[in-house]
Amino acid sequence: MVQMITSFMQKITIGKLAQMAGVGVETVRFYQRKELLREPESSGSFRSYTEEDAQKIIFIKKAQELGFSLAEVKELLELNTKPRLTCGTVKKKTLEKINEIDQKIEDLLKMKASLVKLSCACNSQQDSYKQYKVQECFELGLGLEGKL
Repeated sequence: MVQMITSFMQKITIGKLAQMAGVGVETVRFYQRKELLREPESSGSFRSYTEEDAQKIIFIKKAQELGFSLAEVKELLELNTKPRLTCGTVKKKTLEKINEIDQKIEDLLKMKASLVKLSCACNSQQDSYKQYKVQECFELGLGLEGKL
């Protein structure tokens, strides 16, 4: 009986799940359609979710904020759930993702440096910022000068 009550208390409606994760109900359904979130079990006309589902949605949203596409997020999530993955495959995929993240960090740092230079030019009393178009500053910061 205690186990049944505990089990019942852990079940969450879609509205409550959305609220816990800070998203709308349609976002939850969208993630289900994209197979990022499992279809919930039904009991009668109610579908029940878990706190783990809320944590997964929060992870998805944070990963998106960091610039990962939904396809990339799905790949990351599958590292924990695909039964056929070997340890070697997981290691290879995680190292690939780490390399991608390192490249994004490097590019973001270059873009930041360009913006800092542009900001400093805009803070001076001179018209020195007119030397570059904004996109040229990014090109210089990303090491693309002469490549475009």
